[in-house]
Amino acid sequence: MNRVWLRLVYIVEFLVAIPAVYTLWSQVGGQGHLDLMAWYWKLALGAGACWAIIRLTAAVIEQDRIWRLRTIVWAVVLVLFALSMAGATWWYHLHETQEDTDQEEGTPAAFSSPRTL
Repeated sequence: MNRVWLRLVYIVEFLVAIPAVYTLWSQVGGQGHLDLMAWYWKLALGAGACWAIIRLTAAVIEQDRIWRLRTIVWAVVLVLFALSMAGATWWYHLHETQEDTDQEEGTPAAFSSPRTL
């Protein structure tokens, strides 16, 4: 395939990978945790995962065998981005603020009086 067309295919793949990565991240990690996360973490980890997907695809297409050193390196980079996304989601899960409810816990005083014989 011509290099110009191949670059165009990589651009389209990157544009398709962006919503796929963020949708998968919000479904697996929970949208509430992503809402708490700082925007720069979401940008860096999501765009990095998309970039690793494109580089992995390029490594597979441009070599004669699928599992070469370059392909394995980009697969490992993609797994590292996925683990970083999981770690960031877990950190925000552990450090989210708990909402206070106005409901009292326990029983009302009228129902807790002792019985007499």
